[in-house]
Amino acid sequence: MIQFGETQINLSDPLILALVIGGGILLLMLILIVLAMRAANRSARAVEPLAQHIGGLGQRVQGLSDGQHQLAGGLSHVSEMQAKAQAQMLEAMERRLEDVQKSMGETLHGTSTRTARSLGELQQKLEQIDKAQANIEKLSGDVLSLQDILSNKQTRGAFGEIQLNDIVSKALPSDSYAFQATLSNGKRADALIHLPNPPGPIVIDSKFPLEAYEALRRAKTEYDMNEAAKQMRVAVKAHIKAISERYILEGETAEGALMFLPSEAVYAELHANFPELVREGFAARVWIVSPTTCMATLNTMRAVLKDARMREQAGEIRKALKQLHRDVEIVEERAGKLETHLRQAGEDVAGILTASARAGKRAERLDNFDFEELGPDTPGDSVVPLPRR
Repeated sequence: MIQFGETQINLSDPLILALVIGGGILLLMLILIVLAMRAANRSARAVEPLAQHIGGLGQRVQGLSDGQHQLAGGLSHVSEMQAKAQAQMLEAMERRLEDVQKSMGETLHGTSTRTARSLGELQQKLEQIDKAQANIEKLSGDVLSLQDILSNKQTRGAFGEIQLNDIVSKALPSDSYAFQATLSNGKRADALIHLPNPPGPIVIDSKFPLEAYEALRRAKTEYDMNEAAKQMRVAVKAHIKAISERYILEGETAEGALMFLPSEAVYAELHANFPELVREGFAARVWIVSPTTCMATLNTMRAVLKDARMREQAGEIRKALKQLHRDVEIVEERAGKLETHLRQAGEDVAGILTASARAGKRAERLDNFDFEELGPDTPGDSVVPLPRR
């Protein structure tokens, strides 16, 4: 690349290179001509060789001019071939670009379809998550409601009574218990089970020492633990004493009662860490039960009720057996009479069959009887006279 001022000459271009070479040759010719003219003034003898040399140079310049024309034609052909190749390349690139665009379109369509499907599935999962979140919020509200219920003594007592009613109604027949039954001393029992004597009707009362149990759970120091244990002992002893005094009535109820704890955790805590309270309940004839053990106890009571009802129906069963025995005797008598009738009928049928056989034989003899072979003097035969009409 050669630059003259603002003009740039690219020597890599064959045409420019040929022009430069031609210009150089012309310049050289001019220089030679000038030198020749200068030499002509010096020696006349050198004119003729110089003219010859100039003629040769002219021929060479003509050859160079012809070569330049040929080079220009070649460059034109090369330019045409380059333009054609560029056109073919552009056409191939356009086709390739169309193929790429088509492939990209199909890919984008498939991607958009999969994306739409994924977005739909994501929307469904988000809806499920929203529903689960709503359920969680509802459950949280229910838990808070349960905490509100358990924080109040009256509502906590109602919660225990409802749980007790549900367990009793599922374990026993409806005519074997009564809820909120009033005793002769005016006290109202949560549930009264009508057991036969012995042991007699037995009371189940619901108690829930939640404050003491929560104090045990919250205790961090040994002092707090001891205070919570004292609170638990006081509360459970008070419940045992109240049940023993209110619901164990001589001649009216059984000699014991049940204290229902609606929490398995509280029941486990008593038996694990307060065995003296359980023994004190046994001494006062108050048996502490949880929902699980209460269900087992009620199933035992169900068996006792079933056995008692079977004993009550024993007289009716004996009476029914006696009537059944009499019916069997009547059946035997009638079967004997039927046997006698059947025997007589059999004898009659046998007589009828004998007479029928005899009559058949006589009919056969009459059918084979030959009147011509018999004469009037045939001994032992007699002619049966035909009746006259």
